[in-house]
Amino acid sequence: QVQLVESGGGLVQPGGSLKLSCAASGIIFSGYTMDWYRQAPGKQRELVASITPSGTTHYEDSLKGRSTIFRDNAANMVYLQINSLKPEDTAVYYCSAYRYGAPGHWGKGTLVTVAS
Repeated sequence: QVQLVESGGGLVQPGGSLKLSCAASGIIFSGYTMDWYRQAPGKQRELVASITPSGTTHYEDSLKGRSTIFRDNAANMVYLQINSLKPEDTAVYYCSAYRYGAPGHWGKGTLVTVAS
């Protein structure tokens, strides 16, 4: 019923940019906080950015200054624009949806590989 589908990953050179997308269905999208997480090889999953239903954003240090999270409630979409990509940004990037008092939801992820 609930579906979160990420897209936009791929192979990119250091210094390049990507726009990741997450399409949501099965939820009242405008009522959910939307998050982007990532998990690099051999490391734990970490939060990178979030956006509340009202549009308030939060960025963790890893991508602060290089990324922008934004949402389109009419389209049930959340995006993560990443610039100046570094090899250490290589990870599977996951979309999640959270509403207070209920379990969260996760997508299956999209792989970003930053390499020459």
